[in-house]
Amino acid sequence: MPEVGTVLLAAGLGSRFGSAPKLLAPLDGKPLVRHAAEAALEACPRPVVVVLGAHAEAVRATLAGLDLIRIDNPDYRTGLASSLRAGLAALPPRCTGAVIVLGDMPRVTAAHIDRLVSAFTGAAATPAAVVPVQDGRRGNPVLLNLRRLGEEIGRLAGDHGAGPLLRGRPDVLEIPGDPATALDIDTPAGLAALSRGPA
Repeated sequence: MPEVGTVLLAAGLGSRFGSAPKLLAPLDGKPLVRHAAEAALEACPRPVVVVLGAHAEAVRATLAGLDLIRIDNPDYRTGLASSLRAGLAALPPRCTGAVIVLGDMPRVTAAHIDRLVSAFTGAAATPAAVVPVQDGRRGNPVLLNLRRLGEEIGRLAGDHGAGPLLRGRPDVLEIPGDPATALDIDTPAGLAALSRGPA
């Protein structure tokens, strides 16, 4: 049975959100990043590694008391790729897969994460990745096969995750997504709309 860990990316500047730290913005009485961390911890994969960068001390304090492995990415300003590499490097060698959770997706739940793992471990042919798809568009979180993609991930640079590596590959398993897997918070207006709920 493949072993799977989780990497929570919480290092970005969130510059489109404005001067206030995006991941600390409250939703339903809780910072965005705390929603993501608690969902990751309620799911099965272990360990859960959180990558810190911009606003590291404040995010660290927000996540106090949670059973997370906290690591700092000193190169966070170079973009998402460096945080992804840092998080994956912190997983134990026994992990053959990693679920990548984004800190600004507060509606993702443990069930979303566990569905990725079930699809990965239950596939007849082990896929390079498992991704949720909603209305024809790939979303997050995703599960990456570290044995198959590790070297390519190591060559990623800039503000890119694994998306470019997965584009056009025949060995990516797509599973049904939902609105939560397509929703990330980029602006205060987006957060306010989510806080208000459906019109």
